[in-house]
Formats: sequence, structure tokens, C-alpha cells
Amino acid sequence: MAAPFFSTPFQPYVYQSPQDAMIPFQILGGEAQLVQIMLKPEEKVIAKPGSMCFMSGSIEMENVFVPENEVGVWQWLFGKTVSSVVFHNNGQGDGFVGIAAPSLARILPIDLAMFGGEILCQPDAFLCSVNDVKVSNTVDQRARNIIPGAEGFLRQKLSGQGLAFIIAGGSVVQKNLEVGEVLSVDVSCIAAVTTTVNVQIKYNGPMRRVVFGGENLVTAVLTGPGIVFIQSLPFHRFSQRIARSVTSPNIRENPKFVMQIAIFFFLAYVVIISSLILTDV
Repeated sequence: MAAPFFSTPFQPYVYQSPQDAMIPFQILGGEAQLVQIMLKPEEKVIAKPGSMCFMSGSIEMENVFVPENEVGVWQWLFGKTVSSVVFHNNGQGDGFVGIAAPSLARILPIDLAMFGGEILCQPDAFLCSVNDVKVSNTVDQRARNIIPGAEGFLRQKLSGQGLAFIIAGGSVVQKNLEVGEVLSVDVSCIAAVTTTVNVQIKYNGPMRRVVFGGENLVTAVLTGPGIVFIQSLPFHRFSQRIARSVTSPNIRENPKFVMQIAIFFFLAYVVIISSLILTDV
């Protein structure tokens, strides 16, 4: 059984697979964490490209396309990688590999067997996995749940009976929802949610709030039963604040300045064209 995600850093844990294989792992660090996984001979870890931080001499790394991960077309269309990295212990003794989070994020160990063999995550949440874990991208076919932008509807699903490690930004809170219990969360703050939770998207006001300084425009209404992992600092929010700090003062004070100017010129164009048509008539 995997350790709960909120356990103390630096404390080692042991994952026991359904086949009774024992795999120790250790989550190191505070805000920008990495996980060190111990591998016996012939054992392997599958991770996303560019996540390896260190590994022992007996570990061999290979960049491959994993057929069981149905990610090729969608990830390729949206500029994402379609391959995975396999770390295989070909030595005679035990080895180890360190997998690091790509940003200021915490690493959550998820034993899929404890979540009914399936969990939904934010895009790019998957970091690495041990044993039976399948990664696929799902699209919510319900029109009311589609958010503009690829990252809004390109959700990541982990399935199987193995151990997966996912990432979440900032501090992480786990909420256990009872049957019928309702929780409203900002869409970008959802790191992962079990498939038993009913998710409904709610728009908090007219679309003009997007132009004139609206925040928290879209929230997710979650109805139990199930478990949801909430992150306090989504990566896109963190990156936006960095971008604002390095832009010109006018745009930094009003990040929607460019859009407002574009709408102003568009309305002016409509007024001029309308006046010309009326003049000709």
C-alpha cells in the first residue's frame, strides 16, 4: 500500500503491488520535490521525458513510445510529447532513480488500487509510475463542461492497479466528499479527482468579466461521493504572475489592457462602417 500524499518528506515508504512486489520509495524536498524509487533487478519505472534527476549506475534509460498509453494524437496536436522514458535496472543488485517535479510542485503518490483503479487528473499531472498504470487523455463530451482552450478539456486519466506519482502546485488539500456533499472549487485548482465524483462546470457571471478584470470566472461544482485533491498554486497561475512582473508597467497593472484596446478599435470600426452604410442609403 502506498503512503498518503500528505506524509512527512524524507520518510521512506514501501509500496506493495497486487503481485506482492515490494518497492520502496522516498519523497524528498519541500516545495520542489523529487521522488527516489528503489528498483530490484529487472524492475522498471516509466516516467515523462525530462524528469530524471539522478540514477544509479545499474539503471539504463530508454526513450520509447508506450503503446498502452493512448496519448499520441491529442498530445501531438497540442504540442506535447508522445513518448515516455523507461528506467530499467539491468544490474545484479538494487538500484535507484530520482524523478523530479518539473516546477515548484509537490509529488503525490497515488495507489490506483485504492481508488477503484481509475482517477482523473489535471493535464500534465502524471510524473512517473510503477507496475500497471495506463495514461490516457480524455475529452468530456458534455458541451456545458467544455472550457475554452485545449488545457480546459484535455484531461488526463490514470487507470490500472499500480502506483502513480502525480504533481500539484503549492500546498495540497485532500477533501473526502460524502454522498451528496457539494464542494465548489476553482477549475484550475483541481489537481485530481476520483471518477465517482460528479463534476459540473459553472460560469460565475457574464463573459464581459473576462475582459474587464474578472477572476474565478469558472468554478467546478463537485458532488460526492469521492475524493478530490486541491492545489493552492496551479502552474498556469504561477507563470502568469511571473509574466506580469516582467512586462511593461501599463500591462502589468492591467493584464487585459491589450484585449480592451482591441475591443475598442473593433467597436470604432463597426461604428464607422455603419455610418458609411447609412450615409450611402
